[in-house]
Amino acid sequence: DVQLQASGGGSVQPGGSLRLSCETSGFTFDDYGIAWFRQAPGKEREPVSYISKGAGRTYYADSVKGRFTISRDNAKDTAYLQMNILQPEDTAVYYCAATSNSRILWGIPVEYEYWGQGTLVTVSS
Repeated sequence: DVQLQASGGGSVQPGGSLRLSCETSGFTFDDYGIAWFRQAPGKEREPVSYISKGAGRTYYADSVKGRFTISRDNAKDTAYLQMNILQPEDTAVYYCAATSNSRILWGIPVEYEYWGQGTLVTVSS
């Protein structure tokens, strides 16, 4: 079975940091690009970041550029999202997703074949 297990969420104060992990199994991780999306209460799911299968390409939403860093460890079949200088507007459930298509519009959810269950990030003072 394909599994994407997102973890690392929690509650932090503004300005704090968290590192999310997306542990995967059931598919050839090396052949998939990985993205992080998030969904705040009452809002649509939005793209956060993407990393290509070889880690040669990374993309970020404008709202997180300079604060978030996506990475992957193909030996561990795991992707990460380092989130720094967190703000209340970053509060959301964060999901990781995987796509085997190298030529995608990375911010479009339907481009992804597999999804994790989400991990909640709450930024509040």
